[in-house]
Amino acid sequence: MHERLRKIYGPVAPVDLLGVPVWFVMGYEEVLRVLQNSGGVWSKRVDRWKAHAEGRIPADWPLLPVFQVNNSTFQEGAAQNALRHAWTSALAPFQDHGHPQAQQLEQAVVRYADDLIGVLAEGGATGWADLAAQYARPLPLMVANRMLGFTAARGEDVVMDIWRMIDAGPEAAAAFERLYAAMTELGAAKRAAPGDDLPSYLIKAKPDITLDELARELLMLPGLLDFTASLVCNVVVEVAANPDVRESLSVGAIDETVNRVALLNPPMANLTFRYALTEVKLGNYTIAPGDPVMLSVAAAHQDPRFAGAIDWHAIRTTRAHLAWGAGPHNCLGQLLATRITAIAVHRLFKRMSKVKLALPADQLPWRPSPFMRALRSLPVQYELAQAPEPRRSGPAADEAPAPQQPPADEPAGKQSRSPLWTFLRGLRRPR
Repeated sequence: MHERLRKIYGPVAPVDLLGVPVWFVMGYEEVLRVLQNSGGVWSKRVDRWKAHAEGRIPADWPLLPVFQVNNSTFQEGAAQNALRHAWTSALAPFQDHGHPQAQQLEQAVVRYADDLIGVLAEGGATGWADLAAQYARPLPLMVANRMLGFTAARGEDVVMDIWRMIDAGPEAAAAFERLYAAMTELGAAKRAAPGDDLPSYLIKAKPDITLDELARELLMLPGLLDFTASLVCNVVVEVAANPDVRESLSVGAIDETVNRVALLNPPMANLTFRYALTEVKLGNYTIAPGDPVMLSVAAAHQDPRFAGAIDWHAIRTTRAHLAWGAGPHNCLGQLLATRITAIAVHRLFKRMSKVKLALPADQLPWRPSPFMRALRSLPVQYELAQAPEPRRSGPAADEAPAPQQPPADEPAGKQSRSPLWTFLRGLRRPR
């Protein structure tokens, strides 16, 4: 589709997005220019969208809830800078490898990954699995529960509603209301009783943050970890199907493998809108004030002007890709998402000697999201590298321990009652 649009229109194309006209930006230089916004001619504030301000966007447009989140993703100027500063401070303990909490989080991610693989191993040393449902999605969910201080059951509900909202399904509006209520409740609890968790760190970094602002900001973490789950799946697919990617993993270059896949198959394929503040020449068109543009990272990475300059056979590839954004709205959780992905991929291919796609790569089922390039399922045939390891008393699936203490294992009875682990065991498909 990108090739057809590029051939007809050039680097910018007029398209219909679920009934709403937008400018679809596919050129690498054009996407980067809008992201960097050096002239201050682009805004992410939804009130700059002319058609929306004039009431021409249907109230039931399925993507509208995404734009109504109104957190720092959709702000600019001093308000955005203050919130991003709070995020930088709040994420630092989890992203700075020299911080004890970051080290403990990494240990927890390894444990969570091994526990999930252990559930697969209970079905036998060989078999079939859906690595999206049974591994890539639950792993970041467990991380989110730990960082936010949720119980597993509540965390599962939150992540499922994030999927409903991002995928623009019929339940998107109701999902947003539930998400907002859950995050408001969590924010109020952490304001009353702070802990060593992300909400408490945000409050500490910005004491004047309102409960409404806090709830909206907290919605970003499950979204980031949904991105991470998609990246894990995309890495597994590329390793299984692409000899070049497999070679970079085999020599121990895990971070390089993750970077290559972020370039080849970015999980956030298309970004939320920017709006022109004045007339702007972009590609072969002049964008009118108030018109929305949708930046396509996936298309930009395949722009011949960019892709043609890359040595696709080199183990180390470019960091100039746009999978993490650029400019004033670049992703602040890049280190966290990359580290979780690297651990997940490392543990999977260490514990499994064989991971073979059960379907051809071009027949895998993808979610319908206009934003995410995310698999609906990832069916594989696997073979464990060794006999299943003895299970510990429990994987701490629904714990939210104080990060300064090593997480304690749960009693076996509690694990068996966890909705997440009951669900995962029900998905096992031994050969």
